[in-house]
Amino acid sequence: MGDNRVEPLVLSDTERLTLQGWAKRRTTAQGLAKRARMVLACADGLSNTAVAARLETDRKTVARWRSRFLRERLDGLSDEPRPGVPRTITDAQVEEAVVRTLEEIPAGATPWSKRELAARTGISPTSVLRIWRAFGLQPWRTETFKISPDPLLIDKIRDVVGLYLAPPSNAAVFAVDEKPQIQALERTAPALPMVPGTPERRSFDYVRHGTVDLFAALNTATGKVIGKLSAQHRAVDFRDFLDEIDRQTEAGLAIHVICDNLSAHKAPVVHKWLLAHPRFELHFTPTYSSWINQVERWFAELERRCPERGVFCSLDELKTALEEWIKTWNEDARPFKWAKTADQIIDRTCRYCDRISGPGH
Repeated sequence: MGDNRVEPLVLSDTERLTLQGWAKRRTTAQGLAKRARMVLACADGLSNTAVAARLETDRKTVARWRSRFLRERLDGLSDEPRPGVPRTITDAQVEEAVVRTLEEIPAGATPWSKRELAARTGISPTSVLRIWRAFGLQPWRTETFKISPDPLLIDKIRDVVGLYLAPPSNAAVFAVDEKPQIQALERTAPALPMVPGTPERRSFDYVRHGTVDLFAALNTATGKVIGKLSAQHRAVDFRDFLDEIDRQTEAGLAIHVICDNLSAHKAPVVHKWLLAHPRFELHFTPTYSSWINQVERWFAELERRCPERGVFCSLDELKTALEEWIKTWNEDARPFKWAKTADQIIDRTCRYCDRISGPGH
């Protein structure tokens, strides 16, 4: 149909208002908005060529949407269904898969596998996996937890978190702990280096050349670490490490030490030492709550970056590697950022306790 013989396009008041709304609203799909502008321009008496020039599109495109509108009016501007395989899984099947995953277990008291659930619900294993992904379900995973029975749980959380978020002035705060039994492991065969498509491979078996304990004090403000290697982690060893912190900390600063409830930290020899060093104050984490001690995060970094991949033919090699890694860390030290307030931690703990103490448990 040429421009000289196009059928006139006349809009009712309702159609014009609707098209103007589609053309101007930011939330309207861009394709629908452009079609609405084409129809409005055609209703103004412009030819297909003139409309195409104004809207920077093709004349045939304008002609097609003019014809669609004349034939189907507003409904003709919507997108037609795209070709493809029709949906075969019903909403009821999706709901059944989700409900069974959350509320049932198969025979044998094991988590659902995608094939077991597919056989039970009548859909394919691939569809089950897609449903799990869509709803964030991972039946094969499990995590552990431990609620601290410490009668001073809330007070200790507020004490430790307060030191992280609002440390006292003219003071240094250290997160302190021991990493015991670090093993000097020598693999029975040389490691095969990583190549494209294949990760590094190490022999499963090894020869152990002894162990060493590491005392570490993480300065929560600077991220720097004071470390001391020891053959054991007795009370006298902890006392000697406190001496090391005292020597390496600027005189005149109060020192707050965050540590766990190990008996060595509360032994008489430590109490006697603290009386002779009044600038030291120990703050104990709640029982079974090592997660609140920031030095544990540093220990995880140490394990990943040093002993986990290392090969040590002697205990001296392991000690040298640990000392070198601590030195490297301190050259570019960075503190760990504590984000949660004490109230947020306590509220989350209370919500969790409510969940596990309900009638379903």
